[in-house]
Parts: sequence; C-alpha cells; structure tokens
Amino acid sequence: MDLQKFVEGMDTNASIYSFDKLPDGSFSELRIMAANNGFKAFFAMNPTAPKFEPGLPARAFFHDPNFEGFCYRSASESKPLYSYVNAHGSWLTGIYIPLVSDKEDTYNCCYILTISPELESEKMSKRSAEIANSVLDMNIKLNKERDFITSIAGAVSDIKEICSSQLCSVVLVDKSTKECTFINSEGKNDEYLKGISQSMNRTPYDMILAWEKDLAGSDCLLLDDLSVVKQRDPEWYASLVSNDISSIVLYAVKFNNQLVGFIWAANFDVDNLMKIKESLELSTFFIGAVIANHQLLGRLEAMSMSDTLTEVMNRNAMSKRTDGLEKGKPKMLGVVFTDLNGLKDVNDRLGHTAGDRLLKRAASIIKTTFGDCEIYRAGGDEFVVLCPEMTAEELESRTEELRSIMAQTQDVSFAIGAMHFTGDYDIRKALQDADERMYNDKQRYYEQNPDKKRR
Repeated sequence: MDLQKFVEGMDTNASIYSFDKLPDGSFSELRIMAANNGFKAFFAMNPTAPKFEPGLPARAFFHDPNFEGFCYRSASESKPLYSYVNAHGSWLTGIYIPLVSDKEDTYNCCYILTISPELESEKMSKRSAEIANSVLDMNIKLNKERDFITSIAGAVSDIKEICSSQLCSVVLVDKSTKECTFINSEGKNDEYLKGISQSMNRTPYDMILAWEKDLAGSDCLLLDDLSVVKQRDPEWYASLVSNDISSIVLYAVKFNNQLVGFIWAANFDVDNLMKIKESLELSTFFIGAVIANHQLLGRLEAMSMSDTLTEVMNRNAMSKRTDGLEKGKPKMLGVVFTDLNGLKDVNDRLGHTAGDRLLKRAASIIKTTFGDCEIYRAGGDEFVVLCPEMTAEELESRTEELRSIMAQTQDVSFAIGAMHFTGDYDIRKALQDADERMYNDKQRYYEQNPDKKRR
C-alpha cells in the first residue's frame, strides 16, 4: 500500500504510524510513515522538529503517551478506537484505524484528527451504554447531594471503582486565590495534600502548577509505568516510588477551558485503561461544571461580604457575625469603633475620588494595627473592629498604637471608641457602648476643628 497516497486522499488531518513487536513482547517507538499537508503543518509548529521524512521517530515531533498508547492498542489488537479530548487549548477528535502491514511483527495505525475551538456535545456523548449509564449515575448523585464536599467525595468513590484503583482523589484548584482542596472518598483532607507536596519541597499550589506542566498540553496522563513521570518530573517520580505507586491517572478537570481541578488515581487496573479513559473523558465534563459553580458561588458570597474599595469586610458580614456572636460569645471581646474625620470636607473640596483614596488609606492604617482581628466597614466613613479573646491590656495597647500612627499622618484622623467586655455581656449593647464612646471622641474633634464639621 502506498501510505502517503492513502493519507493524501483524505480531506482532514491524517497520518500513519508504524511500530515493531520486540522479542520481549514490548513495542518499539512509533515511526511516522506518512502525513498529509494538514499534519505536516502541525509538525512544523514545533521549532525543534526536523523536516518531515517517512520513518522518522514520532517523538522527534511530539511526545504524548496517551496518543502512543492508543496507537499501540489499536494496531496490535486490530480494532478502531475513538477519543475526544480537551488538549493544547482545543477540542481534539481522534480516530485510530489499524492498517494491514506486509511485514511480520510490524503494525500500522492511521490517525485521523479534527480540531475544534469549542466543545461539541454530540461528540462528547459518543460512549458505550455501560459507560454512559455509570457516568450518568455519577452526575445524578453529584447534583442530588446538597453539600458540595459530600457530592465530590461520592464522585471520587465512583471513579475509584471505575479505575479499580488503590488510591483516588479530586484536587480542586482556584487559580484566582491560589488555593487547593483535597477530597477523597472520606471527604476533605487538606493535610494529606500538604504532606504530599512537602515531600517534594513544594506548596500544594506549586505541586498543582507542576502537574499542569507535566501534562505537556494534554488533558491527562494514564500511565501503566512511571517512565514518563521520571523524565518530566523527577521529584514527583521519587515521591510516587517512595509510596509504592507504580501506575497513575492524572486527569485535568476544566470548565470553559479553565483548569478547576485534577482527578488523581494510583495503582489502577491497567487492563481497563481504555474504559477508564472514556469514562473520565465524560465524567470530568460534569465534575468540572459542579466545581466551577461551587467556586462561582464562593466568589459571589465573598463579594457580598466584602467592601471592594477598602478590602475589608462589609456591614452585611458584620451583621452576620454579630448574629453568630449572640449564640456563642467569646470569653473576652474587644470592640473598636472608628469614624474617619473630615471625609465630607475632602469629598466637597477635592471630589469623591480623593475621598475614596482617603478611605483606603484609613483602612490600611487600621489593618496595620488590627490586621489579625476582624475589620468591617460599617458605613460610609465608619469602621468596626472585633477582637475576640483579646485582653483589655492588649486592646488598650493596640488602640494607642492606632492613635500614634494616625498622629504621624497628614490626612488621616479617626474618632475612636474602644471598649473591652468579659463575662455575660450583651453583644448588641457592647457595640452600642463602643459607638457612643466613638461619638464622644468625634464631638471633641469637631469642637477643636469647627472648619471641618460636616454639614
């Protein structure tokens, strides 16, 4: 067969790969035997790749262990295979077709590739009834359970069963906050994630970035041996070996092409690799949507509880907090009410942009003194600080420090009311008493500075 003529007759990207069965039963590296113009253009995107010639090693152009595994399996088992993956920033549809070889112990595989920038749902749904049903059951449980952690833990249990793996987890990633969360079938366990990352002298987020790099643009690693990991990430390889792990699944979970987590499984059933890949291709789509929705709700809740101008908590958050304190008060509580003097005058003379700058400076001064306490912007120019379990001496020292810093500035001046409470105090009355003390301080300020009195 003229392999080059064969692929040139196709109107989509096509290439043909060949490999030999070695005496020990393993396979040689893939060789590219033919490629049409579409694939040659793809090869040319690699600046270090040689000019294409039939018979060159495929790894001279790219190295994707998942792709290689599909080629080996399709050709050696004489069966066509299908994949639909999110990789290299696009959705890739791959069809693997075994071709007859005229040489003994030599196998040929034709790979047909189509690329789309967007997800095509009809391609995602092309799965066997068994896989579709198992993933559908998982999706129903994901959306039925109200508690997010419990729902993901349930999905981990299902994935662990699909993979027949010794270990399995989902690691959530929020790149906006650089936070990671580890969830296995037992629930959340961030200490385990921290222990794994520390064994590689990495933070959990550093480890996630390394995993993303280890994928090398692919959506997953499904490895029945760790040679690829040893080459790409020696520190991770050493950690896996030290924990008696010999095979891994690492699958990126994305939503709208943004990374939101990873599925991680170890010591899985390598004989069911194709079923595992097909199952995870579909299940990550649903899990990604659930994670992204959870992260969105978290950001919306944070926004509803924070003051975007000063980057402290807002009055809504303070109300929620004081409601909670009514049910369970700390043994000691320091309360500091502050009111920014002269804000009205600045707004009138210099404009609200200057007033906003003044508010931000005021907030930063409060953070400098009470950064380990709970700081709220209670109104336009009012800030409230709650200091649970702070002694009266510490509260007095911090308040004097705030006054001292304020005195060294040319533009920031607070009226301050600080009160300390112990025993069976009423939280509402405590806030009112601190507010009254602050009001008295405010009155003294305007008596001394009548030109800055608010109209």
